[in-house]
Amino acid sequence: VQLQASGGGLVQAGESLRLSCTGSGFTFSRSSMSWFRQAPGKERKFVAAISWGGATTLYADSVEGRFTISKDDAKNTVYLQMNSLNAEDTGVYYCGLDPRARTYSGRGLQNRGNYLYWGQGTLVTVSS
Repeated sequence: VQLQASGGGLVQAGESLRLSCTGSGFTFSRSSMSWFRQAPGKERKFVAAISWGGATTLYADSVEGRFTISKDDAKNTVYLQMNSLNAEDTGVYYCGLDPRARTYSGRGLQNRGNYLYWGQGTLVTVSS
């Protein structure tokens, strides 16, 4: 299993970025995907997730309405469109993979322990 995240960079507050995470070695269409981020000196925290069938998306309160997660099974890629970025969005963004076609109740998609594989991370820096 390999996951490659890309799309990070340095932007000004209020601008947008789109992150991508492309995978191989597993069945993408049966995989739930997530994005977590880790700010300097802090623990990795949930940002967004999408269920394996694509019907369910989940967001952290801090990004709800600004970020959109989507997946393209034909391209084996999950995206995170990030709009209206602010300094608090700064951090290394990691994509997580659960390849088991599991259905989670409640906010189970935001549980870090459900994701078995991780990409290498891509750095997002937002200057204010």
